[in-house]
Amino acid sequence: MIISASRRTDIPAFFTEWFMQRIREGYCTVANPFNRNQISLVSLDPQNVDVIVFWTKNPRPLLKYLPELNERGYRFYFQYTITGYPRLLEQNVPALDEMIDLFIQIAGDIGRTKVIWRYDPIIISNITDYNYHQRQFAYIAERLAGFTRRVMISMVDDYRKSIAQFKRLQQQGVFISEPAGMEFVDLMKNIAATARHNGFEIFSCSEKIDLQPFGIQPGKCIDGQYIKSIFGIDVSQQKDPYQRRECGCVRSKDIGAYDTCLHGCNYCYAGTLESALKNRKNHFIDSPALLGKYT
Repeated sequence: MIISASRRTDIPAFFTEWFMQRIREGYCTVANPFNRNQISLVSLDPQNVDVIVFWTKNPRPLLKYLPELNERGYRFYFQYTITGYPRLLEQNVPALDEMIDLFIQIAGDIGRTKVIWRYDPIIISNITDYNYHQRQFAYIAERLAGFTRRVMISMVDDYRKSIAQFKRLQQQGVFISEPAGMEFVDLMKNIAATARHNGFEIFSCSEKIDLQPFGIQPGKCIDGQYIKSIFGIDVSQQKDPYQRRECGCVRSKDIGAYDTCLHGCNYCYAGTLESALKNRKNHFIDSPALLGKYT
């Protein structure tokens, strides 16, 4: 079984202590996001866990526990998002250079194959236009050259919660536009060329737009072949039926919860900062679930 920690929230940034408590006790419980009364028990015994995939914008709180995870026999890798957006888009994310330095540190500690850079989502707006993304992607890529093998990209999606946040951004003078025209084509070609120049494979994540003409292949963030290449183990190659049609990821079990991330990114599909602050009051380190206190 592959554990996803987590597409729904940033467990390394905000719930490391809870996660490590669950690791030591060997299990956690997860509520169905569409039916809170349906609870699953998930084994975290290392004999039952093939790989843990961490999704994060700030893994620093987890770093001191990586040796313990290794000692307990867990395999893991990071999907580490670095975009460096203005505060209007990312309220509580660490500063860009701090995030890059941390990425380099992790790659040095666990190996560059186990840290994947996400430049995701790409938001075209009046404060982050095409030229902005060319410069930003190039700067981060040059800093990370030699410290990862792979970069994942995608365009921002108009999820229900995202649309509500986009409307809020408009009130603050930020206008998001659909990617189109030759400027978009040039951006994709530029990003692909920059990635290759810095030694990265580049893939798209759950992307509806066909980016293959620009040298960007459809990718899998939880990729069975990639897992085999870095850990030497075989995992199920079955596509995860609970992910979007465009998502190529293999099956995993997500142990997070929506509306709990405190980064406050004003484009997020997984919830709002207001909801996360409210739900924080219902988080207990000694509970088997991320939210709620029960046995």
